[in-house]
Amino acid sequence: MSEISQLSPQPVWQFFDQICSIPHPSKHEEQLAQHIIQFAQGEGLEVRRDDVGNVFIKKPATAGMEDRKGVVLQAHIDMVPQKNEDTDHDFLQDPIQPFINGEWVTAKGTTLGADNGMGMAACLAVLASKDVEHGPLEVLLTIDEEAGMTGAFGLKEGWLEGDILLNTDSEQEGEVYMGCAGGVDGSITVDIAREDTPADHQAVKLVLKGLKGGHSGCDIHTGRGNANKLLGRFLFSHAEELGLRLASFTGGSLRNAIPREANAVVTVPAANVDKLNSLFSYYQELLTAELGRVETDITLFTEQAELPANVFATADQTRLLSVLNACPNGVIRMSDDIAGVVETSLNVGVITTEEDKVTILCLIRSLIDSGRSNVEGMLKAIAQLAGAQCEFSGAYPGWKPDADSEVMKLFRETYNDIYGRTPNIMVIHAGLECGLFKEPYPNMDMISFGPTIKFPHSPDEKVQIETVALFWEQMVAILKNIPVKA
Repeated sequence: MSEISQLSPQPVWQFFDQICSIPHPSKHEEQLAQHIIQFAQGEGLEVRRDDVGNVFIKKPATAGMEDRKGVVLQAHIDMVPQKNEDTDHDFLQDPIQPFINGEWVTAKGTTLGADNGMGMAACLAVLASKDVEHGPLEVLLTIDEEAGMTGAFGLKEGWLEGDILLNTDSEQEGEVYMGCAGGVDGSITVDIAREDTPADHQAVKLVLKGLKGGHSGCDIHTGRGNANKLLGRFLFSHAEELGLRLASFTGGSLRNAIPREANAVVTVPAANVDKLNSLFSYYQELLTAELGRVETDITLFTEQAELPANVFATADQTRLLSVLNACPNGVIRMSDDIAGVVETSLNVGVITTEEDKVTILCLIRSLIDSGRSNVEGMLKAIAQLAGAQCEFSGAYPGWKPDADSEVMKLFRETYNDIYGRTPNIMVIHAGLECGLFKEPYPNMDMISFGPTIKFPHSPDEKVQIETVALFWEQMVAILKNIPVKA
């Protein structure tokens, strides 16, 4: 066990330490799922799985509380696999290495997985506890939340019996969520013809890195740079004057993470190599002036590269760079109804190059369907103008706020009783699984809460130690005060 297992509340941190020790990136969480199943069976609890792989664990009510409304504690098993470029880590084999850094727990060079491992640890701690009082209890652990919400999409009616669902996937203590954005993946594909690399050209690799990145829902309003957009801007601005030819463009790794790094292999006439280096160096100065208050470690540099056999045809290169430069990114509109909350956004998340095409993968989020449709229309229009293909997939609904929620009232009153103040009732721009749960369970009362987690989906991810204890205290108190079932 690592040093974090000694933190308080110890049962929660010990489970989180176990979670960190077992690889569980999105789409590869089976090893951790089996570990949890074995734990539950060892506790004598009923365990089931559905067709997509979600884990259901049922625990009888504490003696005397059998008449309470049933509660479902919910978290997702998978984590986002992101690491610093200089970190040697295999997310399919290597454990996460958490450590205490002042008032926070973070990880060595990788995402920590506090999103949603911290919530999962609290759910397991309730299952293991002999002291926590509760009515009829279920724990639902979904798979593949971060890479497509596969588990939430696959949840069928009839699997859950509870009346109330407590989602543990929020990331700010003192806030309780009763709504979230919906979303859809968008991809623009630009077909590429290639031609021989001009004889007098030299190859250069352009590298842009050091950005903060982060969660494309929680951090989209912070003004952080998008590596794909910034590198695309440079190429669009200077390709013609340099006689630059593009051989490949790669950036980002997840459609729901703001890309921290991007690179492109280009060729230019030998006489223009020095000019390219000079312009790229100046571009760093320009970006530092524009973004330096937010992006404190932005880094641009060039490297000598092996001369490619071919490059993009000029017309296709122009189409691609035009699409990338014109593509909207970041906050599209703030909400008129909820102060300080983003209504609609777009993240240009991943760019990949193949022999005959370049694909730009985006994630659109919106609190309202019409906002999502509006941005879909923007991407379609850009693609049509450029003669590119545009497709959308994986749409998921938002979670409509319910101002009359009984469990929200209970949380608010319980929180006030404990701390003498009212929690902030919020709607989050990030996607939560609750929106999907509402389809098979339309009458289930839901809220989402959790400890304070900063910079999820990036290697800077960290969880505030003090708030884990507060989160646990709130969970225990809510379970104890769940009302009697009518």
